[in-house]
Amino acid sequence: MGEFAFSRSNLPKQLIINNEYVESRNSKKLTVHNPKDGSVVADDVPLAGEQDVDEAVAAAEKAFPAWKKTPPALRRNMIMKFADLIEKHGKELAELTRITLGAPYGSFGAFENQLCAETLRYNAGWCDKFGGESYPQEDGFLKIVRYEPLGVTAGIIPWNAPIGNVGLKAGPALATGNCFILKPSEKTPFAGLALLPLIKEAGFPPGVFQVLTGDGSTGALLASHMRIRKVSFTGSIPTGKRIQEMASKSNLKRVTLELGGKSPAVVFDDCNLDNAVTWCVNAITGHSGQVCFAASRVYVQEGVYDKFIEKYKTMFAERTKAVGDPDNESTILGPLADDSQFDRVSGFINRANEQKSGTMIIGGSRIGEKGYYIQPTIFTDVAIDSEIHTQEIFGPVAVVRTFKTEEEVMKISNDTEFGLMAGVFTQDINRGLRVASEFESGMVGVNCMSMMFNQAPFGGNKQSGVGRESGIAALKAFTDAKCSSGFERGGGAGGLDDYLMVSTREADGDFHLGFVT
Repeated sequence: MGEFAFSRSNLPKQLIINNEYVESRNSKKLTVHNPKDGSVVADDVPLAGEQDVDEAVAAAEKAFPAWKKTPPALRRNMIMKFADLIEKHGKELAELTRITLGAPYGSFGAFENQLCAETLRYNAGWCDKFGGESYPQEDGFLKIVRYEPLGVTAGIIPWNAPIGNVGLKAGPALATGNCFILKPSEKTPFAGLALLPLIKEAGFPPGVFQVLTGDGSTGALLASHMRIRKVSFTGSIPTGKRIQEMASKSNLKRVTLELGGKSPAVVFDDCNLDNAVTWCVNAITGHSGQVCFAASRVYVQEGVYDKFIEKYKTMFAERTKAVGDPDNESTILGPLADDSQFDRVSGFINRANEQKSGTMIIGGSRIGEKGYYIQPTIFTDVAIDSEIHTQEIFGPVAVVRTFKTEEEVMKISNDTEFGLMAGVFTQDINRGLRVASEFESGMVGVNCMSMMFNQAPFGGNKQSGVGRESGIAALKAFTDAKCSSGFERGGGAGGLDDYLMVSTREADGDFHLGFVT
C-alpha cells in the first residue's frame, strides 16, 4: 500500500510483517470499543499468534546483518523521514487512536504525535554520534569499548500513549542498528497498524520495523521468544514482573520495564501557591489521570493548606466542566479508556467512601448515562494505610494530606514500593535540592511535576521499573558493550614483536585473538 489512506471508516486490520500487510495465521480476533459511548468499533482486529511471531522474527533476523551495517547517515535519514511522516499524518493517526482511547486531539493527540516525532528525531541524531570509549594504556593494554546492536528487539506498549511510545522504543532501537517489532495494546491497535505506508516511504528495508497486534498472549510470545534479544515494556507492575520472568526463563533477553507510579507532590509553606496548584492539578487530571507519573499523592504543609485546597478544588471544578466528547475540538478531558478502566477507578472511589478512608470533597460520580466519563475527584484527610493512598488508581483521583515537618513528609513520600516521579514546591533552593535528592524516585520536579525529556533518563526506582528510556541511557539499553584490548609487545624490528595482539570478547562470552600490524 502506498499513500496513507486510513480513517475510522477505513481501519487497518492486518499485521505488518516484512514490509507487507498480511493476514494473521491465528483465527482469534480482538474486539475494541469507543469509550465515549461503549459502541463496538471493530470485532476483527488481528491477534498475532505463535506462527505470526515466528514469521516476524525470521524476517527481522534476515534483515539484521544488512541493517546493522547500514551507514549511520542513511539510518539517520530514514528515521528523520519517518518522523516527518508521523508529523504530517498526525491528525489521522490521532483519530485512529481516539476512537478506542477517547483522548481529545487538542489536549492530547497533538501532543502525543509531536512527542513521537521529536523523540524519533532526537534518536536519529545519535546515529553517527553514539561513540564508544577508550581507556589509558599505561598498563600496556589499549582498551576500546564499542556499543553494538543486540539484533531482534521488541517494544510492548501501553494503551494510554500508543504513538508516543513508538518514538520512545523504536527510536533508540532503530538508531543503534537493531530490528524492531512493535506490539500495540489490544485497546489501541489502529495507529500502529496504520504505519506500514510510512515505514515504506521512509525507506526502512523489509523486516526492520514490523507491527504485531494482539493481547497479553502475544506479548508473552515476544517476551519468551528464544531469538528476540530485548524487550522494552511499558505498563503495569504485575505484567512487568511476568515479562521479566519470561525473559529470564527463555534466553535471558535484555529487559527495560517502565511501570506504575504513585507520585508524591510535596508543597511547602513558602511555595509559589498558584504555580504549585496549577502543576498539581494538571498532573492528575491530564489525560483523565491515565498517566503513570501523575501527581496522585499531594502533601501540603499546614501553613498553606487552607489556601491550597481552596484553589485546588476550584481548578478541579473547572476541569470537570471541560470533560466531554473527545471528537469535539473544544474538549480538554475525555472518558476513561474502557469499561474495565471505568470499573477500576469507580471501585477505588466507592470503597474509599464505604471504608471512610478519607473525605471526598469534590467529584466521584459518573458523568452522563453512556460512555466511561468520571468526575475528577479529591479525597482529603486520607488514611495513610488506605488503598487509595497506597495503590495506583490510574484515573483523575487525588489524595491530599497535611504535614508539619520536612522529615515527616519525606518518610511518608518514600514509604511505598513505587518510585517513578516526585515533585517539590518551595522557593528555598537549598531545600528544593535537598528534598529532590532524598526522594526515592527516578525523576524529580522542583517547582514542576510529571515531566519527561528526550535528553534525560526516564524511568523508575523500586517496583516502578527496571532500566531507563530516553537520552543516551536508551541507546545503551538497546546495545551490548564490547571491549577490545590490545597489548603492544614492543621489541625488535620484524617478527611478532612488531605486531599488536588484539583480544575481543564476543557476545558468546568467548575470547578471540588476532594480530594486526
